[in-house]
Amino acid sequence: MRKIQNFLNKRLGFMTLLIFFLWIKTVIAYYIDFSLGVADPIQHFILIINPIATSVLLLGFALYINRAKISYIVMGLIYFLESALLYGNILYYREFTDFLSFNTIAGAGKVSKGLGASASNMASYHDIIYWIDFIIILILFLTHFIKIDKRPFRKLNAFAITMTGLMLFSLNLMLAECNRPQLLGRTFDRAYIVKYLGFNSYLGYDSIKTAQNSQVRSSAVGTDMDNVLQYTTDHYAAPNPKYFGKAKGKNIIIIHLESFQQFLIGQKVNGQEVTPFLNSLYNDKNTMSFDNFFHEVGQGKTSDAETMLESGLYGLPEGSFFTSLGTSNTFQAAPAILGQKEGYTSAVFHGNIGSFWSRNDVYKNMGYDYFFDKSYYDQDVQNSTMEYGMKDKIFLSESAKYLEQLQQPFYAKFITVTNHYPFQLPDEDASNDGFVKPDTDNDVVNGYFETAHYLDSSLQEFFQYLKDSGIYDNSMIVLYGDHYGLSNSQNPALAPLLGYNADTWNNFNNTQLQRVPFMIHMKGLKGGVNHTYGGEIDVLPTILHLAGINTKQYIQVGTDLLSKNHSSIVAFRNKNFVTPHYTVLKNSNDGYNVYSNKTGEEIDLSTNPNLKAKVKKWQKAVNQKLQISDTVNNKNLLRFYTPNGFEPIDPKNYNYQNEINHLLDTRSALGLKSTSIYSKNNNQSTTSMYHTDAPELGGDRSSIDNWDYFKKNQKNQQ
Repeated sequence: MRKIQNFLNKRLGFMTLLIFFLWIKTVIAYYIDFSLGVADPIQHFILIINPIATSVLLLGFALYINRAKISYIVMGLIYFLESALLYGNILYYREFTDFLSFNTIAGAGKVSKGLGASASNMASYHDIIYWIDFIIILILFLTHFIKIDKRPFRKLNAFAITMTGLMLFSLNLMLAECNRPQLLGRTFDRAYIVKYLGFNSYLGYDSIKTAQNSQVRSSAVGTDMDNVLQYTTDHYAAPNPKYFGKAKGKNIIIIHLESFQQFLIGQKVNGQEVTPFLNSLYNDKNTMSFDNFFHEVGQGKTSDAETMLESGLYGLPEGSFFTSLGTSNTFQAAPAILGQKEGYTSAVFHGNIGSFWSRNDVYKNMGYDYFFDKSYYDQDVQNSTMEYGMKDKIFLSESAKYLEQLQQPFYAKFITVTNHYPFQLPDEDASNDGFVKPDTDNDVVNGYFETAHYLDSSLQEFFQYLKDSGIYDNSMIVLYGDHYGLSNSQNPALAPLLGYNADTWNNFNNTQLQRVPFMIHMKGLKGGVNHTYGGEIDVLPTILHLAGINTKQYIQVGTDLLSKNHSSIVAFRNKNFVTPHYTVLKNSNDGYNVYSNKTGEEIDLSTNPNLKAKVKKWQKAVNQKLQISDTVNNKNLLRFYTPNGFEPIDPKNYNYQNEINHLLDTRSALGLKSTSIYSKNNNQSTTSMYHTDAPELGGDRSSIDNWDYFKKNQKNQQ
């Protein structure tokens, strides 16, 4: 005991005590108050050590101060601020399932308003854990167990402490990057940075990004919109009269097919179709399918796909637009346009936490009326989730209780996740129809086919529910693959399954695999397979024109796939591109590798000057298209331009904390005028019509009283 006391009576010893207290209560908070999705032993280890490095760095600053009392006071102040930051995040997370950002802290008034009239409403009895250390420290000083060390602390030793902190942080960052590559580059979710690097690193990172964004935006002026407006006017593609308004007044259901690539359509393994339901839908007479449709995402992947779908603008060259700019940018997004022009109710359904990709903030800026994230689904169902959210069969069947309550017409988006890397389907969810996944030497490739088969079965169940409940007859259903599932490094193992030689596989083949499905299904559509070249940037104008809304006045850089004036140059985020006849890839020598789409053979531009001139012209168009989009996003230019009849969205009008009450209050207020499927069904739930073979639900969703859970969850959300 005497040795411990002697150590604590030194300045370094007291700092060590503070670091220990900060470390222990932060780790307790990680496991008790936050849901950080820790999935493996390495992540647990990183989570446990990540508070240490920044605590050493911050508290170590006090060691450079010569005067002992001031040094101790500075240490105490830093310690208090660190404790307050931790507890502030705990309270904020309980209310918003998110972490305090720089903007949130800077707008302290808004924080207090958002947290409610009193923080005591969110306090818990176990919170004493986070403040009892102050009582312990006070007692230690009052009993003179700890005394202020008046001896000067050598600057060299203080510097050594700083270097130790930097070394520990470097080790922490290295482990984090090994477990989650591009952690800071892509910024999947605020929770990821907290999980891997801690609260201090997250707040520092967020502050730097905020400052960078503010600098760019502060230089923007209204006249910056002139070039943008000129571009969208010059490249506007008028709707095809044959299809314009074809889906007017219809519900629009978007099904986001996670990591689903076009080659899966019609693909067989061991003589059995991988996606039999989607194959039948793809070739259905009421489906318009596109076989030359490409994903155009960058590092933001899924969030980039959503950015293009909702806004008609690309994601960013680096990182995710959702997490970097989407939380504060002005939008002219699909839910707002459809809501204001045609009276649509809008909702997103997603079986992951709302903060992933900052969706709970971005969706408010887009004007989504409802957002049903993981918190709105039955957490009592055992084994219902995987790393990225709920299994598709459970997610879709559980969504029915909310979908039937939406006022029609509605714009509803379902984000599936089971077909997500690393494509590991639990044994209990393996198909019971005899499907056997391929047996290559690459487990990721093998698993990809199995999870895709599971997704296909999930969609078949969902479509059957739509038909049985009556939703199908009044809906246009849009399905699209968001991005690649198998990366370029795995494609050689995939090649033999597609009939190619792995040894001759090249970048042309990789680019062709950027095709993803795009299907528009609606009763009476009279579809077919459309060979038009296009990409995700073209989805929004296509959907709006089908809904009878002309896009001419909106800022969108894509064009209607059904328009006779559609631009068929598909621009990728890395500035490569594809035309109906050629695939053009930039090479390391600032030149191009150009391939014939028909033969796959590379074309020598030195012997074809006409094609070389065309490639340069096309490249200029691609660069301009991406540059216009980036300028609008980076400078938040839409704040300077409001289309006629459009009202800019105020995110303060949206709150996703009590969606069940929101649904019920709306239906109650409308009374006999309610247009929800529930109301149309004589105020009887249609969830009993949902049948699924998900083993977690007993093999039949209809055997579950979904309405009882709806009412129970209503209480939980209050």
